[in-house]
Amino acid sequence: MGGESWRLLGTPRFGGILVVSDHASNRVPTDIDLGIAPALLDQHIAVDIGVQAVGEIMARQAGIAAFQCHVSRLVCDVNREPEAPGAVPIASDGHAIPGNALDHAGHMARIERFHVPYHAALARALDDAPPALIFSLHSFTPHLATSDEARPWHVGVLYNQDDRAARIAIPLLEAEGLAVGDQEPYSGKLLNYTMNRHAEAEGRPYLGIEVRQDQIDTPAGHARWAAMLARIANEVALKL
Repeated sequence: MGGESWRLLGTPRFGGILVVSDHASNRVPTDIDLGIAPALLDQHIAVDIGVQAVGEIMARQAGIAAFQCHVSRLVCDVNREPEAPGAVPIASDGHAIPGNALDHAGHMARIERFHVPYHAALARALDDAPPALIFSLHSFTPHLATSDEARPWHVGVLYNQDDRAARIAIPLLEAEGLAVGDQEPYSGKLLNYTMNRHAEAEGRPYLGIEVRQDQIDTPAGHARWAAMLARIANEVALKL
């Protein structure tokens, strides 16, 4: 089930878990030319590496469904405010995106085509089958492109004002032997548009997770993390 900018895997259940991934895909529609080297579409500037597969595996479990963006964040970043320049980025991590040098009308057309339907469909999914937990799943790079300094965390837990699920999840993740970042590698008080809109604004509990990409860049990593995150998400939902 899906549209041009989103897809829904599994069957959402009342009181279940909905895994939401804003940056799951590197797909670029054939009528859009970003003007970049094709190899960049396999890098983090275009997609959260590993997230699509992990979400797909999690959605095979009863009570878990996955809602994923179906276009690259370079086409439209649905985790940004629609009026923000970063919603249709003209540059990312030092790479120019010439195909996104749009005027205001062009920017708004891109938003209407991708951003608006994505969030409308997500709102419907949450209203039709309110979950016990929204599980926001992203991934982050092992180090910044501007620095060789390694990011030591295996996983980060991010949140804005509502930290109910985060406080339950952090010790559970640590018990798995993981290096866990509390608001690391960056703060969930920034760049949290989707969860701010659909979770915080509605009082819905959510857990924001960022997995380091070298943990989930192979099928074995996908399977390991999908099983672990599904187990932890269920435990968090039960304890809320």
